[in-house]
Amino acid sequence: MRRKAQAVCPLLLAVLAGCATPPSDPVELAAFRANKDPLEPLNRKVFAFNEVLDRFLFKPLALGYVKAVPKAGRDGIHNFLGNLKEPVILANDTLQAEGRCAGVTAGRFVLNSTIGVVGVFDFAGRHGLQRQSGDFGQTLSVWGFPEGPFLMLPVWGPSNPRDAVGGGVDIYLDPMRYIAKRYNYPSAMSGARAFVGGIDERSRNIDSLDELKRESIDYYAAFRSLYRQHRAAEVDRGSVPAEPTGDFYSDPGVPTDVGGTRGSAGAQGPPSH
Repeated sequence: MRRKAQAVCPLLLAVLAGCATPPSDPVELAAFRANKDPLEPLNRKVFAFNEVLDRFLFKPLALGYVKAVPKAGRDGIHNFLGNLKEPVILANDTLQAEGRCAGVTAGRFVLNSTIGVVGVFDFAGRHGLQRQSGDFGQTLSVWGFPEGPFLMLPVWGPSNPRDAVGGGVDIYLDPMRYIAKRYNYPSAMSGARAFVGGIDERSRNIDSLDELKRESIDYYAAFRSLYRQHRAAEVDRGSVPAEPTGDFYSDPGVPTDVGGTRGSAGAQGPPSH
C-alpha cells in the first residue's frame, strides 16, 4: 500500500514543488538548501498532518498492542514479518553484487522458514546470520542515482524520489505479491501486512520518539536529520545501531534491527516518519 503510493511520488514532485515557497531570509535559505529540503514548507504541513494521525490513531493502537500482546508474542510477529521481507532483500543484494550479503540472507530465509517455524523465531540470527539491509532505493544508489530532495509523504512518512521509485520496484520483487494474487487476495494481504507491520514498528519506538519530541527544539528538523542519517547508513551498507529510534512510518522493506556483515559502521535504526 505504502509502496504503491511511493511509486507515484516522482510524478507528483513537480506539482508539489510549486506549493513550496523558500524562505526569503539568506541564513534560513542557506540552511534550507543545505538540508536538501526544498519542499520544507509543504513537508512540514504533511509532517503535522502525520502527527495528528499518530496522536489519535497509530500511537493509541501501538500502546494497546503492547498492553494486549506479551513481548514474546510481539517478537514472534516482528520476526515473522521480517522473514517475509528476506526475498526482496536477497534480490537487491544480488542486484548490488553483494554476494556475501546475498548468501547470508538466503541462509537466514531457509533456516528461519524451517527451523524458525516460518520465521517466528530468528534461529539464524541467534547463530550468527544477522539480517541484512536491501531495497531497490539502495540498489539505485549503488548504481549511481542521486537521492533527490527530502520528501514527506502523507501517512507513509519520509522518503525521496529515488526511494519512491525503488519502493514501487520492490513491489514486483516481492514473491508474496504473486502468491497473494494466485489466491485472489492481493489487496487484503498487502493491506493487512502493512497495517500489522506499521503497528509493530510504532510499538517498538514509543519511548524513543517521545524522548526525541520532548528534547527537540524543532521536532521536524530533528526527525528529518535522524531519518537521513539512518537512511545514509543503509545506503552505504553500514550496520544499524542497537537502539532503534524509528516509528510506524519505517519502510516495511527495511527492518530497524538491520545489522550484520555490510561494513563495520554501527549506525542506524532511526525514525521514518
